[in-house]
Amino acid sequence: MASRAILIRSTRLLGRSSYSALRTPWRFPTRSFTTEQLEILNQERPSDHVDVCIVGGGPAGLATAIKLKQLDNEKGSGELRVVVLEKAGDFGGHTVSGAILEPGAFLELFPDAQDLVEESGGIPLPKDIVTKVTKDGMKYLTEKHTFPLPEVPALANHGKNFVVSLNNVVKYLSEQAEELGVELYPGISVSELIYNESGDAIKGVATQDMGIAKDGTPKDSFERGMEFLARVTVLAEGCHGSLTKKAISKFDLRKDCLPQTYGLGIKEVWEVKPENFKPGFVAHTMGYPLSFQEYGGGFQYHFGDGLVAVGLVIGLDYANPYVSPYQEFQKLKLHPYYSKVLEGGKCISYAARALNEGGYQSIPQLHFPGGLLVGCSAGFVNVPKIKGTHTAVKSGIVAAEEIFKIYQEQEFEPVDEDTFDDEYKALDLSSYEESFKQSWAYKELYAVRNVRPSFNTPLRILGGLTHSGLTTLITKGYEPWTLKHKHTDSSMTQDASKFKPIDYPKPDGVLTFDILTSVSRTGTSHDEDEPCHLKIPNQDERKHAEISWPKYKGVEQRFCPAGVYEYIEDANEPLGVKFQINSQNCIHCKTCDIKVPTQDIDWEVPEGGDGPKYYMS
Repeated sequence: MASRAILIRSTRLLGRSSYSALRTPWRFPTRSFTTEQLEILNQERPSDHVDVCIVGGGPAGLATAIKLKQLDNEKGSGELRVVVLEKAGDFGGHTVSGAILEPGAFLELFPDAQDLVEESGGIPLPKDIVTKVTKDGMKYLTEKHTFPLPEVPALANHGKNFVVSLNNVVKYLSEQAEELGVELYPGISVSELIYNESGDAIKGVATQDMGIAKDGTPKDSFERGMEFLARVTVLAEGCHGSLTKKAISKFDLRKDCLPQTYGLGIKEVWEVKPENFKPGFVAHTMGYPLSFQEYGGGFQYHFGDGLVAVGLVIGLDYANPYVSPYQEFQKLKLHPYYSKVLEGGKCISYAARALNEGGYQSIPQLHFPGGLLVGCSAGFVNVPKIKGTHTAVKSGIVAAEEIFKIYQEQEFEPVDEDTFDDEYKALDLSSYEESFKQSWAYKELYAVRNVRPSFNTPLRILGGLTHSGLTTLITKGYEPWTLKHKHTDSSMTQDASKFKPIDYPKPDGVLTFDILTSVSRTGTSHDEDEPCHLKIPNQDERKHAEISWPKYKGVEQRFCPAGVYEYIEDANEPLGVKFQINSQNCIHCKTCDIKVPTQDIDWEVPEGGDGPKYYMS
């Protein structure tokens, strides 16, 4: 599939170029550019014209593409051009989740794959990438002890759900999409929305320029980004996507919902000793190492051939700037409930990613002129279940059905680049949102709407457990109230003067590791001579430190699970510390953009193919 990304740049780039606005090097205000450099940077973008452009090759984006081509091949002309643009070098390379799958949405997506259903035991995926859950465990941890908790209905997985590497599942979905005729382009970062002439709708996207040096000048390898113009653009970027942020702001998609809130999931995959491996065993824990003030919990999933996924999810609305989610995860592994499983084993993979936790109350408007939001771009995670893949896939199915329906109703011919501009009319598929609200996925999110916000009361975890028990066991979503959360996670961070620094134990190199060792297991890489994709105003690191350090004492270097941000002691600096961004370490988790209290870090896409190369994540 990687060769197809090369193919598009060597053939379609020769086609007619569409108008694109003058590109000025505004990110480099102190840099003087020569006339020749400006001419290179501002050359017109080549363009391609497609029927549907999907940004993001995760479960939601690929489900949209698969379902759309299924419908087109069965009931249409079979000629719709459906394109998926994915920033990872290979499909699945940036995908990370626990993960436990419910089969329902996959059965809807692949209704004819009965052979796979029989072989796997209930899900239409190859049996070598799924492990059926055989036993559940729910525990409450103190520093040294373990106490059983009653089984929560939402976390009853045994006998029906499956442990997977979502990284592998996405690879499989991409193969199925390609067989149906979907055009897949990995290694393509999408950096801009393209608006129509009146600016009230989008008509496509533009990919990131390649070959720009750190100072903003074009290198010998410079290659102008490309425009993909489409009747419908589907944003399937995952949690807190960079284009999704722009669309939400431009079209005010949050005007009728509450702010999104987030968690950070940190995960390792271990090869464990045979005597410690329990095929299909799934356990969730609450309590230690988190305090009563933090929402979250740990997990261990036994899957595959002697593999255990172990991880921690922590809500990013925590107040104490001295908390380090990465270090809390290291502490978790030292607890006997986890250490007895991991001892004698080998860590083979590390990953981290922000995830949506706002639920029903935080779902934005799902449609806008020219485009749609699907999956975690919209925030469809069922927090009590700790699952979002099934709802993401369902949203993709619904989106595809509505896109295909409007194509048939309006009798659109397959897109023609010679007539696209003359015939272009922004489609605003409100029917997608209406149909999704009638789906089981939306009803499922509504039923658990009060679970996560119940942990934000003054009673925190105790109040949350009590209220969650009431709503999941007794009222089951029919309670006549909906709790609200009006805060953003960044606004919840409090002044460091209210807390004491936390003395985390040093890594032992056996069960716990320093952060750079973990980053090395992600395979992440970025060209050192490219502009920093973590944007602060004028890239002025000293100014950021002046705003952030006095109050928050280095919160950035603690919330980041990849060592991207550092405060280094420096007597020559006014504050005695120097703020430094190590963008080459970035594993694209988006935590900085979400959590930084000063809200002056903007995560943007780097060059295509950059970032982690996750394995078994």
